[in-house]
Amino acid sequence: MARPVLVTSAAGGRQGKTGRHLSEMLLARKIPVRAFVHRIDDRSERLRALGAEIVEGDFLDIRSVQRAVQGTSAIYFAYPVQDGLLDATTAMALAAREAGITRLVNLVMLQSSPDAPTPRMRQNYLSEQVFEWANLGAVHIRATVFYENLASLVRQSLPAQGAVRLPWGSQSTVLPLVAGEDVARVAAGLMTAPSLIAGTTYPLIGTTISLKEIIATFARVLGRSVTYEDISDEEWKRQALARGFNQHAVEHLSSLWRAIRGAAIDPSDPHYAVADAIEAIGGAPPKTFESFVRESQGEWLAKSA
Repeated sequence: MARPVLVTSAAGGRQGKTGRHLSEMLLARKIPVRAFVHRIDDRSERLRALGAEIVEGDFLDIRSVQRAVQGTSAIYFAYPVQDGLLDATTAMALAAREAGITRLVNLVMLQSSPDAPTPRMRQNYLSEQVFEWANLGAVHIRATVFYENLASLVRQSLPAQGAVRLPWGSQSTVLPLVAGEDVARVAAGLMTAPSLIAGTTYPLIGTTISLKEIIATFARVLGRSVTYEDISDEEWKRQALARGFNQHAVEHLSSLWRAIRGAAIDPSDPHYAVADAIEAIGGAPPKTFESFVRESQGEWLAKSA
């Protein structure tokens, strides 16, 4: 029997649920999956029903990481936006090196460098370096803001108030976005490719879209008036913490919003071009933002009622 692929964050969480999408995609291709989950629940049981091997563990517990990695053929590493990334990276790199892993797909953020604008992005850069030093054949997916993240933020006010309340400046602000599903399709393509060039990075942008276009898309799909209310960073931080966001995520996102406001992104800038890799490696054109909103409009309308 073929050795399974280890997929971390496989149950799906607050971000783009790439681990869950990837698990389902690999299983559909008859590729065995070992799903690394934080706890056994309905989400992990649904994966088990699809044929995944479920392993409960903790990124920060080296013994559970070693047990999860042993006997696998490749690793998808996607650590949630919370404290502990570098500890988790080190544990995974050690376990993978011990197990002889030669293919690891590492999910990080679009800008990953020592001078990136958020603390999480700077940690992502260090995480990349650890995997490189471990000589695991690592490649790095650098994904921009997920549609799913934007939707999670907007759902806090749009259904009940008909307004998007975020600290994004004017409606001319442009955001680079991507569907979590598209990121997972690229990861699946990399996992199943005949060979990879270690150290390669894959910047993934599915669309660059203005806040004005985002508002218009919600209004068009939902068939209701939608407005935008610009709020301060401090107000957004208070609301996010009250809704259960962890401090690490709040600091990352607050820094990201400031960076996006100040960047004055030009959609024609090649740095923000739609990634060819989404179709070339993932096998389909990137999902549009409108398609994403339409797919979930039943949930939006139910909450708006």
